[in-house]
Amino acid sequence: MSRTILPFAVGDEPVLVSHVLCPYVQRALIVLAEKGVAHRRIDVDLADKPTWFSALSPLGKTPMLLQRDGAAIVPLFESAVICDYLDETHAPALHPAAPLARARHRAWVEFGSAVLQQIGQLYGARDRAGFDAACQGLRQRCETLERELAAHGGSAPWFGGAAFSIVDAAFAPAWRYFEVIEPAAATGIFDGLPRLAAWRAALAARASVRAAVAPDYAERLREFIVQRDSWLGRRLVETTLSAAPSP
Repeated sequence: MSRTILPFAVGDEPVLVSHVLCPYVQRALIVLAEKGVAHRRIDVDLADKPTWFSALSPLGKTPMLLQRDGAAIVPLFESAVICDYLDETHAPALHPAAPLARARHRAWVEFGSAVLQQIGQLYGARDRAGFDAACQGLRQRCETLERELAAHGGSAPWFGGAAFSIVDAAFAPAWRYFEVIEPAAATGIFDGLPRLAAWRAALAARASVRAAVAPDYAERLREFIVQRDSWLGRRLVETTLSAAPSP
């Protein structure tokens, strides 16, 4: 429990401390929206972290949920922990009720984090060879997901079948990256994976998923990638220039 002085109030509604591009923040926002939990969002600049944020966040990362407990404010960090806490304290439940099924879903949330790390290699690769290698690694993970969806996806459209779950919330931010990446560099990562394609489309259309980012998210993400010394960043610049109308 924290005694750090905050530049804002934390009342009965939790405060989600976030960054505008953080995919892990999106996970928490999707869960908050699915449960209809009133909350306040405070964005921070992770390149210039406020003192109060550094004092409260042991890992210096977003998201962080600030929840009042009597006179004290409790900071929760790590998106999976935040989502599980929200699931335990607010209806409707997004994890399965059975312990084994719930544990399986939590394992796939962790797999989703590995997918996000692999996506980071796509926009971090310095040359085409590195980009292609990252695509190959991500393709293998997507093939694993396709097999899992075939085995346990039921009637779809969600990861576990008809019911939207925290696994869906965990993967939705990962697939959103490709709305920016694919127009500049056709990766082939999703070719021939029909169940994954259907899942991605259903997530993209979900209201809570769409609302988890600002209207200018794609533009901000494109700018973030372009600012990196990477092959994908250069491709984004080239694509933008080639699409510009001739003077």
